[in-house]
Amino acid sequence: MSRHILLAVMLAAIATPAVADRYDDRVAKVLRATPLIDGHNDWPETLRDREGEKRWTIDLAAGLDRVSPRYDTDIARLRAGGVGGQFWSVYVDAALPGLEQVKQTLEQIDLVHQIVARYPKDFAIAHTAADVRRIHAAGRIASLIGVEGGGQIDASLSVLRAYHAMGAGYLTLTHSRTIDWADSATDDPRHGGLTPFGEAVVGELNRLGMLVDLSHVSEDTMRDALRVTKAPVIFSHSGARSVNDHPRNVSDDVLRLVAANGGVVMVDFAPVYVSDAYRRWSAEKAAEATRLNAPPFGGLYIGQPKAAAAAMQTWLEQHPAPRVTLAQVADHIVHVAKVAGVDHVGIGSDFDGVGSVLPEGLRDVSTYPALLAELMRRGWSDGDVAKLAGGNVLRVMTAAERVSADMAGALPATATMPAK
Repeated sequence: MSRHILLAVMLAAIATPAVADRYDDRVAKVLRATPLIDGHNDWPETLRDREGEKRWTIDLAAGLDRVSPRYDTDIARLRAGGVGGQFWSVYVDAALPGLEQVKQTLEQIDLVHQIVARYPKDFAIAHTAADVRRIHAAGRIASLIGVEGGGQIDASLSVLRAYHAMGAGYLTLTHSRTIDWADSATDDPRHGGLTPFGEAVVGELNRLGMLVDLSHVSEDTMRDALRVTKAPVIFSHSGARSVNDHPRNVSDDVLRLVAANGGVVMVDFAPVYVSDAYRRWSAEKAAEATRLNAPPFGGLYIGQPKAAAAAMQTWLEQHPAPRVTLAQVADHIVHVAKVAGVDHVGIGSDFDGVGSVLPEGLRDVSTYPALLAELMRRGWSDGDVAKLAGGNVLRVMTAAERVSADMAGALPATATMPAK
């Protein structure tokens, strides 16, 4: 090796840590001034599913990355990730009967409040943008609540108002299934978007000051909600459809409507929404599972689950999952910022809601700084990174609060679903 090449290698080895340290310092400075707010984390629902009654007492301080299956979230890693605010998702299965959805939603909201009560040095409930800033300045994590599915109000505006009174900050208009008043992105459409009752739901959310969340909804529903809302909307956990053409993601046309509305798209980390290659592989995997065993009438190994599982393992060995990386998540962020503007993008991880597979470099809630550093490496200023981290969603919350104040004289909505 020549002296010149050796010198270049030595200089690179010396310079690289310094560059990394500079990004780390910049990220830390941003997060001291601006709370990092994640639009969507399913930790409460996952605790409920896995722990049962132990969810009320399990130690949440640290070590949940060492259990099996691991959690993406615990307090130590939230602190390491610089989290200043979190919308905790209170998701329930969209296939459940309406009243059961309401019951389980109430239990989830209660769990969030109990977690905050158990760890008052770490968490505090937030209702407003000012609350988030105050709690962050006090060194705690502002805890907000998002109801992840319009089916969870069981077509009752009274139930919606009860959720708001208990601290819910947004309603996702649908989850995975089309409901009686709104079409989902991942189910057959029935309404062409929102029904009149669905439009009334949006109006009542505006009156209450709750955010209208358009993740999971069909594009027609997105457009209808953007047409009728008086306040900026959010997409609590979605990606850019031009980067990965999943129907859960947001098209460029809708991104431009979001910009005009003043809303924010909070970019998801779930591999199936991030990577087109992973989305296609996932569909092929599901098709292969059906081909091997689909009781009661289909499959090569119908009624032979062990044989089907062995065949599936062979298929997986021959068809490994494509890599999904932090850089690909950053690609979605950059695209949203390019089309809608840097004022209209945020972070909505979906941690503890997508199983054990996450992008390389974004394994859990400790890793947000790495994503922010990646944007800095791509030329983003500290001010733009602050908008992404939390500034944009705080602006949306403030705007929704102003709309609610302007509607203070309006009577509560009384719309009902037409009788079937």
